[in-house]
Amino acid sequence: MGLCLASLASHQTPSKSGGSARESLESVHVESNSVNGTVFPSEEMQNLKVFNFADLKAATKSFRSDSLLGEGGFGKVYKGWLHEKRLTPTKAGSGMVVAVKKLNPQSFQGFREWQSEINFLGRISHPNLVKLLGYCCDDVEFLLVYEFMPKGSLENHLFRRNTNTEPLSWNTRLKIVIGAARGLAFLHTSEKQIIYRDFKASNILLDEDYNAKISDFGLAKLGPSAGNSHVTTRIMGTYGYAAPEYIATGHLYVKSDVYGFGVVLLEMLTGLRALDKNRPIEQQNLVEWAKPSLSNKRKLKSIVDERIEGQYSAKEAWKMAQLTLKCLERNHRKRPHMKDVVETLECIQAIKDKRK
Repeated sequence: MGLCLASLASHQTPSKSGGSARESLESVHVESNSVNGTVFPSEEMQNLKVFNFADLKAATKSFRSDSLLGEGGFGKVYKGWLHEKRLTPTKAGSGMVVAVKKLNPQSFQGFREWQSEINFLGRISHPNLVKLLGYCCDDVEFLLVYEFMPKGSLENHLFRRNTNTEPLSWNTRLKIVIGAARGLAFLHTSEKQIIYRDFKASNILLDEDYNAKISDFGLAKLGPSAGNSHVTTRIMGTYGYAAPEYIATGHLYVKSDVYGFGVVLLEMLTGLRALDKNRPIEQQNLVEWAKPSLSNKRKLKSIVDERIEGQYSAKEAWKMAQLTLKCLERNHRKRPHMKDVVETLECIQAIKDKRK
């Protein structure tokens, strides 16, 4: 889940942060046929299984530490095992592997994000979106069950240092960003336009073949309607990825997502995190430091990740740099649509294929 950016805009009214998830149940509940107040046919939610807590406890070996996959603002994520067809618990190592996200019961914001995940992923599906299998709402326990992504997140692969794992190649990086772009383009062009709002490397998960799937829909919002150009909302997201117009005004546009995608493209090119306080002070904000080099062919070579040297042509790198610049435009109107981003990335991939 993203980090709250509300402190960057004092005029924004903070949402309620105190109180447990259970205390909020009287006023907030899972509406299986609505998203952010907009009603959809309930049949769209029938593919989700409603799990009981005992089954998920059994599937994850009682949420033991050796089943822990990760932890975030929402809570902890565990590896679990379910029968492939019945989705009932099986012994560890047999059946289908799943990821079980368990809400921290003290997190009110986490509960709202739990609800949002169900309301969005319960009605949409795409090859480049992580599949939600079901959920659990049992007394004070709130959980989500997803397909398991064995390669973990793009963040883990891109920024891992001093390990036995090979760094991501140029071709693999290109494959990953194309997949993620397709997922984002699908959200933006769906019948009920969806703004993802928290696009970043840690929310891009990878299957065994490095196919990318966008995860974590806790901050997603329906796009503007009734002739409006934007949604006004409390500022939420992650430092370094949030679009400047959103931070400044709280106005969320569809193309606010495109800015976040541009930051991920820049991370992919450079192999550096969007924000890193361990770097020299002038380099800590990646966009501010690296953006000027994207428009200079000589300087561009100096910022590209040295671990992929020799794996790409000058033409591929230049086109990627130009696309990144367009996505990072300060004026959201000048940023490309995600469907155009997909087409450009596919053209870059075609250059690679022709070179082969």
